[in-house]
Amino acid sequence: MAEKKMTPEDQLSSFYLPPPNLTKWEAFSQFIWNGERGEFLGRTGTSWAKVGLFYLIFYAGLAAFFAVMLVIFYQTLDNFEPKWKLDSSIIGDNPGLGFRPMPPEKNIESTLIWFKHGTNNREKWKHWVTELDNFLKPYDIGQQSSEAGEHMVDCNFGQPAPKGKVCRFDINSLGSNCTRENNFGYDRGSPCVLIKINRIFDWVPEVYNQAALESGKYNDVLSDEVKHLISENPDKDIAWLTCEGENPADKENIGQVLYHPRPGFPAYYYPFVNTPSYLSPIVMVQFVKPVTGVLINVECKAWAKNIEHNRMERRGSVHFELMMD
Repeated sequence: MAEKKMTPEDQLSSFYLPPPNLTKWEAFSQFIWNGERGEFLGRTGTSWAKVGLFYLIFYAGLAAFFAVMLVIFYQTLDNFEPKWKLDSSIIGDNPGLGFRPMPPEKNIESTLIWFKHGTNNREKWKHWVTELDNFLKPYDIGQQSSEAGEHMVDCNFGQPAPKGKVCRFDINSLGSNCTRENNFGYDRGSPCVLIKINRIFDWVPEVYNQAALESGKYNDVLSDEVKHLISENPDKDIAWLTCEGENPADKENIGQVLYHPRPGFPAYYYPFVNTPSYLSPIVMVQFVKPVTGVLINVECKAWAKNIEHNRMERRGSVHFELMMD
């Protein structure tokens, strides 16, 4: 009998043989290394070489492109001066205020200064004293007189710092009540809170002076307290500072408020232009005898023609709570 000839369909089907019946471990081992085909992880050595060469060239080109773009980008930047300043920047030209001491890190979102006064309750007020002390260390006379203070000069009204220099801040001007030696008043129930204007590059306060007061243009803008401060200091260019209770009840409970060394920030400390050793001017606000056991909402405002106040956005002001047991 003549042998049956295989059709093309039969020849094609002969290639579709069932795979060998392997266990999971045998299949995995064969995937790792297939000795019959010389494959490692499903690829031959030649295939791995081609893939490796492709990705080597691809990532080398990507890294080179990124490096070139980074070099070009840094050519547009200045090490000491921002490219966008004042109203053209994201920060804008309306400064906010900051306060110290800040609550512990576990309450990082809180603005409550809560303590129990008395010499026998040191652990109850120690944190607040330590926070203030740490913040004020760069202001120490020894620090300002060292090599770090070579750019510092003594300034006064009508005598600003020359170019390349900054005004020295005399920490002794804070008086004796708001010092580390007296625990910033926390042990005696007369706590001190440090207030500062947040730094904005090239910003200078447009101060309210006697001429502005006499013009009557700002009568509806200025508070009676600020008008009184201007009248007492007609020849001084100062961005004034006021701190008071936010609500009628807070104003009753806050008690007397004192400012050290003065209720404001002298204009000769500005502008901030990133000069080495620059220290922001500060004001110690002392609450002489706040009512105990009551939460007091405090709002501090800085006053200048180019400072806009917005309580909701905390523009030109700062809010914190004070509670003393």
